[in-house]
Amino acid sequence: MVTSSVVFAKYDTSPMIMAPSLLAANFSRLADEVKRAERAGADWLHLDIMDGHFVPNLTLGPVVVEALRPLTRLPFDVHLMCSQPEILLEPFARAGANLLTIHVELGDRVNSLLWKIRSLGKKVGLAVNPPTGMNVVRPFLNQIDLLLVMTVNPGFGGQSFICETLPKIQTAATWRKTAGRHFHLEVDGGINVETVKDCAAAGADTIVAGTALFRQKNMRAAIQRMRQAMRKGLAEELKRKDAPSHR
Repeated sequence: MVTSSVVFAKYDTSPMIMAPSLLAANFSRLADEVKRAERAGADWLHLDIMDGHFVPNLTLGPVVVEALRPLTRLPFDVHLMCSQPEILLEPFARAGANLLTIHVELGDRVNSLLWKIRSLGKKVGLAVNPPTGMNVVRPFLNQIDLLLVMTVNPGFGGQSFICETLPKIQTAATWRKTAGRHFHLEVDGGINVETVKDCAAAGADTIVAGTALFRQKNMRAAIQRMRQAMRKGLAEELKRKDAPSHR
C-alpha cells in the first residue's frame, strides 16, 4: 500500500487548476514525464483509466499509479472510464489516487459508487459524456467535489473539441452558483489555448489538457499560455455580463 502525503493544498483556493493528462505523455518515459509536468507548474496530474469495455481503449492500472506516486507531490486526479469501477476504487485509492471520478452513465450504481469513494477518504468526482443530458447529473451535485464535463467522446486523446458541450458547462456553473456549491468544474477533451478560453468563460475552472501540454517542448510556457487564455476568457465574460442591456 502506498501512503501518499499529497493533499489538495490548492483544491479550494486556486481559481484555475491545470491538470496535464498523462494519456498524452511519452509512455516509454513516464517517470520523467511526471516530473516534467510538476516542474512546468502543473497543479494536478490527470490519469485516464480505461478498461477496453466502457471505452474502446486500455491504459493504466493501479500498479502503474503506485509506481508513479513516490515521484511527485502533485495530486492524482484519477478518471475511471470503466464499466465496473466498484472493483477498482480500492486498488486505485491504495495506489495513491487523491480524487476518483466515475461516470454518471453507470446509472443506478452512481450513488453507491460516490459514497464508496468518500468512504475511502478520497475526493469525489462525477463525469458526464457529451451525449448525456445534464439533468441526470443534478441530483448528485451535493455529493461531489468535482464535476467533469467531457468535451469529446471519451476513449482516445487528440480529438477535436465538441463546441456543443459549452452550454452544459454553463448550466453546471449556474447550478453551482445557485446552490452555493463549491465543486470544481472540470473539462477534458480537445483543450488548447483557443478552446480553453471559451471553457473558462462558460465557468470551467479545472482544465485537463493532453496534447496541448505534453507534446510541447516547453510545457511551462504552454501552461502559462493556457492560464493567460483562461484569464482572458473570464475577463471577456465578466465584461459581457457587466455591459448595459439595450432592450
